[in-house]
Amino acid sequence: MGVVSSKLGNMGVVTTTLDTAVNWARTGAMWPLLFGLACCAIEMMATQASDYDLSRFGMELNRASPRQADLIIVAGRVVRKMAPVVRQLYDQMASPRYVIAMGDCASCSGVYNNYALVQGVDEVVPVDVYIAGCPPRPEQLIHGILTLHERIRGEHLNQWIVEGER
Repeated sequence: MGVVSSKLGNMGVVTTTLDTAVNWARTGAMWPLLFGLACCAIEMMATQASDYDLSRFGMELNRASPRQADLIIVAGRVVRKMAPVVRQLYDQMASPRYVIAMGDCASCSGVYNNYALVQGVDEVVPVDVYIAGCPPRPEQLIHGILTLHERIRGEHLNQWIVEGER
């Protein structure tokens, strides 16, 4: 007992706000929806692998059910037929929910400018972070996730209550 107390020292009392504690917990346990549409999904899978390891951000669980996810990474181009499905998945996700548009195709349909593609997934769902590239590297996805974490750390609980009532 004496060894532990001598190593810890006198730490005193730690105080914080409820917003800070909840946002810290939310950024450390985001569960992305398992959802890939094109070649960007390969880079998303590589980010989950051991070289980049999204587990260190608390994201080792890619959920197959939208009801258990709070982040959707739209990785690839969205065709018009798929747009209602993307919207339905988004609506079924836990609130507050976040969207990352990964790659040029998800952001603005990239080099595929034709009538069958949605010219950016933001026509279907609100996007929080855009990641450029064709396809973006795993480092870019990690940077996008960290950018989303910074945004979440600035949120307040009363914002979540208002968004949940809509």
